[in-house]
Amino acid sequence: MGIFVETVGKYKSTWYETARNLLRSRNTQRARAERQSQQAEELRQENEQLRRELRESEERHQQTQQLLLQQQQENEQLRQQPITLPTDLPLRHHTFGPRMMALCMNLSKHIGFRPTETALKIVFKWLGIDAEVPSFSSMRIWMCRAGIAQLQMPMVGDDVIWFSDHSNQIGQEKILQIIAIRASDLPQPGETLSLDKMRVLATIPGISWTQDDVRREYKKLADRIGMPKYVVTDGASELRESVDVLRNKEKKPILLRDMKHFAANVFEKLIGKDERFQSYLSKLGQTRSQVQQTELGHFTPASQKPKARFMNLGPSLRWGKMVSYHLSYHRSQSRKGITAKRMNAKLGWVRQYRDDLAVWNRCEEVMHASLSFINRQGVYRGAAAALEVALNAARKEHPADCNLSATMASELIMFVRESELLIAEGDRAWLSTENLESLFGRFKRLEGQHSKGGFTSLVAALPTLTIDWTAELVRASLSAVSVKQMNEWVSENLGTTLTSKRATAYKEAKPKSIV
Repeated sequence: MGIFVETVGKYKSTWYETARNLLRSRNTQRARAERQSQQAEELRQENEQLRRELRESEERHQQTQQLLLQQQQENEQLRQQPITLPTDLPLRHHTFGPRMMALCMNLSKHIGFRPTETALKIVFKWLGIDAEVPSFSSMRIWMCRAGIAQLQMPMVGDDVIWFSDHSNQIGQEKILQIIAIRASDLPQPGETLSLDKMRVLATIPGISWTQDDVRREYKKLADRIGMPKYVVTDGASELRESVDVLRNKEKKPILLRDMKHFAANVFEKLIGKDERFQSYLSKLGQTRSQVQQTELGHFTPASQKPKARFMNLGPSLRWGKMVSYHLSYHRSQSRKGITAKRMNAKLGWVRQYRDDLAVWNRCEEVMHASLSFINRQGVYRGAAAALEVALNAARKEHPADCNLSATMASELIMFVRESELLIAEGDRAWLSTENLESLFGRFKRLEGQHSKGGFTSLVAALPTLTIDWTAELVRASLSAVSVKQMNEWVSENLGTTLTSKRATAYKEAKPKSIV
């Protein structure tokens, strides 16, 4: 106050205004000081909280470090311990458990017996597993026993579809193969039928397969598991005509024909006897031997299949279309390093078949589109109309005057229309035996190099190739069929095999030791 009195004369404002301003400034400074004091207190509390959180974080960090160290020690101990297989108690009278057996059988389906044994040894060695690996011969016996057990199992249902076909390799032996699926288990429209959803009902080796022989086996199978609702076969008369034995007063199976075989027959009828076509196939075979070991090797045509040739024409026709393109475009990447002279000398002949190839390829396109439709839709009332729509779309780019592709389409639509009339309204069936061909393909892969040596006792394992094996299935199957029963089945159904006859022939021709 004293200072104010001494200095008041220096202010131009009145005493009142000066005093009011000073008091206002004092109050403002006091409020600011209070706010800063409050902020300081809040910062102090916040700092204390952060210190507590830091201490807690440090404690958690120490705990984490201790846990990490403990985990590292446990991991090191585990590394030092040998890897062991899951618990798998051996089956009675067996060295291995059903889980190991199931693993071996599933692997063998895809890669064969010997490769499975080798693969397991490599994997076990890499993992450091000290365990015995089943031998390929044991795997073979397991699958033969399990296959016979599958043949003995019933198939319940009144809507079963049989698929019947023959297969042979060399010699006179043929196998009558019948696989099945219930119509209610067919895939949804738009999906293909997987072989893994099907059951093998019969695997019957034989030399003579007359209609009476097939009738006998059809009857035996029907007596054991019941009548089928549908039977699908190819064009073989002994398979088709023998279905009459399944008819009785109460039930009559519906006989359906495989569309792929029918389409191949139509294809053969349209172009099979054409001299131009025969000439093309002849030159195709000559070209294969001329170019496969030259700089033109990548233009080597696919090998022709003498059996069922018209079911496998696609690769040969597409090859001609591809070569025709490269003959016209000499700067294509595929012709790099090949002189025009060499190209014309070895492949120039294709030019004279360009128009023919265009026609043949259009027929093959129609055939492919038809089979693709049937293999995804099946046959039902209205299938022919739907197929006609699909073929019209496939033939959209075909010339209007292409009579061959038009005839092919007409024949296939008529075939489906006749087939669908056999199907009851609301029902659905199948018109393809391609799954049987896939099954035979799997069997040849299982046989390996022995597939060219005739059928052996391994035919007993054929029914196992459609099954995803589990420990429970293995236990039930191997408990049902012993090794003795397996040998009896092979002896009864296969007799002396071609392989055995060949071995005997070499043994008899072996020179006797000179005394």
